[in-house]
Parts: sequence; C-alpha cells; structure tokens
Amino acid sequence: MFGADKGIPALGDDRMNGKKLKLGIVQARFNEAITNALAQACKAELLSLGVLEKHIDHVTVPGALEVPLALQAMAEKSKYDALIALGCIIRGETYHFELVANESGAGVSRISLDYQLPIANAILTTETLDQALARQIDKGRDAARVAVEMAKLMEEI
Repeated sequence: MFGADKGIPALGDDRMNGKKLKLGIVQARFNEAITNALAQACKAELLSLGVLEKHIDHVTVPGALEVPLALQAMAEKSKYDALIALGCIIRGETYHFELVANESGAGVSRISLDYQLPIANAILTTETLDQALARQIDKGRDAARVAVEMAKLMEEI
C-alpha cells in the first residue's frame, strides 16, 4: 500500500515497521541549528515507526566532508540495518559549496554501495538559509522513512 500523494509506503505497511531495526545516524555539526532540527525530526519519526531508542546510535562530526568516514566506520561494525547521513551545506560566494556537496554526496553513495547497506542521505544542499530552514523538518522525517523502508527491502531481497 502506498501513500496517495508521494508513492511512498503508508505507515501501516510492514515495510515501514522499524521494530527490530538497528540504525545509525551521522550528523554534521556545521550549520548546527539546522542539523539539530534534522536530527530531532529524524529521531522522532524513527520512534514513530517503531524503532527502539536503544537501537539508534547517533554520532556527530564537524562537517559534511567528515560524514562518509563516520558512516564507513559504522558500516564496518556490521550491526546496522541502515544508516542516516544528516548535514547542511548552504551556498556561499566560493566554489567550496560545490566541492563539499559533491564530495560528501559521492562519499555517502560509495559507502552504501561498498557495504551494500542502505544510507538515507539527508545532507541538505541549499542556496540560502531560508531554504534550509524550510526543509529541515520534512527532510529529517524523510530520512527516517527512507532508512526504515530500505532496511526492510534489503531484508526481503
């Protein structure tokens, strides 16, 4: 059963049952007000999906470029059903935005593929602070839902 508006599984769908899942969250501290809101929304949604609080490991790193390394360390533990990457990169006046956005995104994808482990990537890349603020809650929730759904899918495959 899918949600009528977005094509995502409905909450009652077994693919959205996180009861037995063990998840890891890596949160970048740069733009911390935004990433804290992402993390709070993500954790609240995980709990609403049945993930036990004791089965959620949450670590922080300085910025988005450090997220893939922490994800890799968690993936190597082989105890997680899925991981979640949280961060916020806001465009500035230099090329640094593109570098950080591209490299962090590529790193997250590489870890997921290398370890065959779902990673919900909620590293926001926005033009402005207002855009980041507008997305922080929904993207935190979305990351939780993606992690649970993909973990369940990987169990089935």
